[in-house]
Amino acid sequence: MACCVLQITGLIFGGVGMVGTLAATAMPQWRVSAYVDGNIVVFETIWEGLWMDCISQLGLRLQCKFYDSVLALPPPLEAFRALMCLAMGLAIAAFLMAIAGVKYTRHSTQGTPAISSFILAAGVAFLLTGTLVLIPVSWTGGSIVRDFYDPRVPAPLKRELGAALFVGWGSSALLLAAGTMYC
Repeated sequence: MACCVLQITGLIFGGVGMVGTLAATAMPQWRVSAYVDGNIVVFETIWEGLWMDCISQLGLRLQCKFYDSVLALPPPLEAFRALMCLAMGLAIAAFLMAIAGVKYTRHSTQGTPAISSFILAAGVAFLLTGTLVLIPVSWTGGSIVRDFYDPRVPAPLKRELGAALFVGWGSSALLLAAGTMYC
């Protein structure tokens, strides 16, 4: 009975982590404009994401523009896109393996070796997915903090941590927890 509860909990954590990975990849709020000067009147907010840049003017008007060329992107952004897309595909595959493992566990008349293969594969896939999500999110967060405190970076170019980074960290933690439960 405890095994089934652990599998269902891992399935829920993995599902929420998968949805969080999809959301973090699609969200444009990876880097958000920072206001470090004494100016309290702010008319626009700039968001930078993996796929597009957005400008919100007074919170009323939102304009987003997809990046024009893949070849014009900086190499780290290309790598982060690739890692997040790979993580999305692996998260979906791991979730489907976990569903098959839980379903196969319930209707199994054989011993535990047939049960553990789906569950173990889903656990390894969830652990790998959590690591793949953690790398670009933490790297971006580290570069934002480094640039924020660098006196050589002009104030208008300073950025803050966006909501997508927090979603990415949360989903990575859930995916790693699901992988640990299944392994």
